[in-house]
Amino acid sequence: MRLEYFQMIDRVLAADGESLTAEARVPEASPVFEGHFPGHPLVPGVLLVETMAQASGYLLLRRFGFARMPFLASVKEAKLRSFVGPGASLTVEARLVHEGSGYAVTSGRIEAGGKRVCDAELTLRVLDFPAPELEAAMRAQAERIGLAAAAPAVPA
Repeated sequence: MRLEYFQMIDRVLAADGESLTAEARVPEASPVFEGHFPGHPLVPGVLLVETMAQASGYLLLRRFGFARMPFLASVKEAKLRSFVGPGASLTVEARLVHEGSGYAVTSGRIEAGGKRVCDAELTLRVLDFPAPELEAAMRAQAERIGLAAAAPAVPA
């Protein structure tokens, strides 16, 4: 996890067209912790939501064989159930709930030590890549976290 660069997912553990499980390790030190909070560092809740959104995005990238790009459109029913501090090892799950008409709905969940930390329903807008540089960057990042080798689950 590189909090200050919004690179939240470290490694994909399992993925198919319906679900994705990933690992994210919170760094021991990050500039984010300097202000959130001095003397009591915590991962901001918005970054936990971003982590679920990224897992959902990678699920959809794989589902569509990297032919289209998912963008976060809405977050519903987000519940932050526990604090996450430096050094935490997180298991991040994304499951497809519905897909169609250019949108996908997923359920996201994060656990630490077998305990649920947060969950949410996420809606993502699925569009053609707006720039070839973005497509290349997403493919490179997916390869880095172990997703690129997977075949598309659903034809684009």
